[in-house]
Amino acid sequence: MPMTAPSNRKEAYRLQRDRDKTARLREREGRLRGEERYLQPRDRGPVRKFARDWVDSRRVPWAYALPAILALLILTVIPFPTEIRAFFFYIYNYSVPVMVLLLPLSYFMALRVKKAAAEKFPGENLKGIGFYAAMRALQMRPLRYPKPTVRPGGAPVPPKV
Repeated sequence: MPMTAPSNRKEAYRLQRDRDKTARLREREGRLRGEERYLQPRDRGPVRKFARDWVDSRRVPWAYALPAILALLILTVIPFPTEIRAFFFYIYNYSVPVMVLLLPLSYFMALRVKKAAAEKFPGENLKGIGFYAAMRALQMRPLRYPKPTVRPGGAPVPPKV
């Protein structure tokens, strides 16, 4: 079927918006699936994919730190009896510094990722790969982007139908 030009400027803008919307949806779906061409430059490449899979295949305590602290913070606001609220404040006040003291452990994880990537990809540029993996490990698993493609333990995530 032959295409005809829009009859007026308003129609042309509407058609352009529709084309842009479908292109954005296609790109978004591709990014969520982890297709290489739709990913941002910081997420592209086999080394970055390896680092993502390395982090996603392990259960790291930092991924649970933010939800735990948030839950404790919410519990301190709920109007419980004074003794119970004091207990929650006590737990909160000591858990935050413990989490902050545990953060340097991500440095050692970054070193392990960098070493494993150097063994698997000799000659590749590994600049920033440790920091990339550490930042991914700090995120809660459901909020990681691109979405994890492996489960903890290394089994691949089944595709959604």
